[in-house]
Amino acid sequence: MRSTYRPALVAGALLLAACQSTGGRTASDGLSPPGVDRSAEGEDGLIVGHRLMDSGEYELALRAYMRAAGEIGVNADVLSAIGSANLHLGRLGQAERILRQAVKEDPTFVPALNNLGVVLMEQGKPGEARRIFQQAFALDSGQTDSIRENLRLAIAESETSVYDGPQEEPNFTLVRRGQGRFVLLSQL
Repeated sequence: MRSTYRPALVAGALLLAACQSTGGRTASDGLSPPGVDRSAEGEDGLIVGHRLMDSGEYELALRAYMRAAGEIGVNADVLSAIGSANLHLGRLGQAERILRQAVKEDPTFVPALNNLGVVLMEQGKPGEARRIFQQAFALDSGQTDSIRENLRLAIAESETSVYDGPQEEPNFTLVRRGQGRFVLLSQL
């Protein structure tokens, strides 16, 4: 019977040895990184998401926007940001649905209108995109160059699609310029 106790004794000794201090660094030695201050307030999820979008981390940005939705609630700004992240991830159907919800939430929120127009252009719907960009342009009083350029591209595309036969579709790219401003660029 002694042989059955020996493995148990060895395992017990190893467990006790693992519990002993090895002389490693501790949080109080001044060389270890500090712990997380759980009492501090975190950064705004929208700001984090915008920074991640600028760095091309669209999936992480989407997570930050979802966190913002949980923290501040679902509003046109949050929905527009979520839609923009989905657009960059190539999820055009989701982006369109979310951006339409943002526009329904606040029909005067210009960034949501602009982003919806971009999605519609990417989906090959220049006529509807033109109408959306016209709304954004009117609400913005024509002050934003990027919206003016988006409208110009949508008008040109809708007119060529009406009068000409099938052509190669231009490749549109959504570029963020500052807080809530986006530029639609085309590589014709």
